[in-house]
Amino acid sequence: MRFLVDECTGPAVARWLRQQGHDVFSVYEEARGMSDAEIIHKAFAEQWILITNDKDFGEKIYREQHLHHGVIFLRLANERAGSKIETLQKLLKQYEDVLARHYLVVTETRMRFAKG
Repeated sequence: MRFLVDECTGPAVARWLRQQGHDVFSVYEEARGMSDAEIIHKAFAEQWILITNDKDFGEKIYREQHLHHGVIFLRLANERAGSKIETLQKLLKQYEDVLARHYLVVTETRMRFAKG
């Protein structure tokens, strides 16, 4: 799969995804300081699934009507890299085939497909 990992989500998540065989663009590693508008545009235009823990992307999609190829919003109490990776591992195991074109809100205990 193709994932665009937002800067706030971090390079450890990007490295782990690459180790799992995924194609990854890491904003932290490759385009630090990229604006949210540029990120959502790049993700859609190049068909990346965006992984972020920045709630502003919900506003971009729902209020500003930006198109997306898929968004995984990590809404975690523990935002350490290990927690993010563990949560993504569970998510990919269960839902890898249906991530594209969906907006998912993911916590440590729940995965919710939101409209959009």
